[in-house]
Amino acid sequence: MPIDTSLPFLPVRIAVLTVSDTRSLAEDRSGDTLVERLTGAGHVLADRAILRDDADDLVAQLHRWIGDERVDCVITTGGTGVTGRDVTPEAIERVADKMIPGFGELFRWLSYQTIGTSTVQSRACACVARGTYIFALPGSTSAVKDGWDGILREQLDSRHRPCNFVELMPRLNER
Repeated sequence: MPIDTSLPFLPVRIAVLTVSDTRSLAEDRSGDTLVERLTGAGHVLADRAILRDDADDLVAQLHRWIGDERVDCVITTGGTGVTGRDVTPEAIERVADKMIPGFGELFRWLSYQTIGTSTVQSRACACVARGTYIFALPGSTSAVKDGWDGILREQLDSRHRPCNFVELMPRLNER
């Protein structure tokens, strides 16, 4: 899709949350990949954290970032599978005002091109919560690349046409 270079680029302030029972910051390749891509695109890393797969902890962190005026968007990696410990979508549903079902649908379609039918195990999802976007990607580096390169790079670029998530940000809290 086209980028209208006559329009100004508006950087988005993005917090990155890695959800993992086993990774530390030193081993977080998916988080590193996401940070490299978002900052390389001109966005601002607002904050970064790693939390274990615990829904209450995830909800608490999401509420902190949703309430922080320095955060426009949260992107999570990990915890979107179907095992008992995968609770990221449930945590997101607890803070969501509006789900964005097309994000998960498009992610799985893109992922299918790479991993075939294994994509059905992904519960990638997105929502708006009190004016903040939240996008949940699977924890693999490949999934982060699919999600950023195939969806978020364009949708978080204010110059993307015919429309993008950034242009809607001032209106997310309308009633």
